Amino acid sequence: MEKMILSTLPKTWILDLDGTIVKHNGYKLDGKDTLLAGAKEYLDELPEEDRIVILTSREERYKEETLKFLMESGVRYDEILFGMPMGERIVVNDRKPSGLSMAVAVNVERDRFEGPVVVRER
Repeated sequence: MEKMILSTLPKTWILDLDGTIVKHNGYKLDGKDTLLAGAKEYLDELPEEDRIVILTSREERYKEETLKFLMESGVRYDEILFGMPMGERIVVNDRKPSGLSMAVAVNVERDRFEGPVVVRER
């Protein structure tokens, strides 16, 4: 697991859906989604003041069943965006005058949830 040292400020977590939180392409293969082990628990442990945004390349026609699955599974999130391009996700943000970088990227192996170990600076 990757270890990150972060500030104590509230965070915005941006996560992909397929291959990161749920088994990749499950909705195309058998019509059923499957949560990856540890994904829900990880999201549940994020501080309440943190925001969670989910991105997915799933088409809008899968929106209703996806939202239903996430709700029934108790997956915490604040926003979900459908129809995202299948290419790279690029985050551009500034660096505070204190030197704090405001963007962090973590890549994980597909279909193996492995959220980063977060150490909050005091």
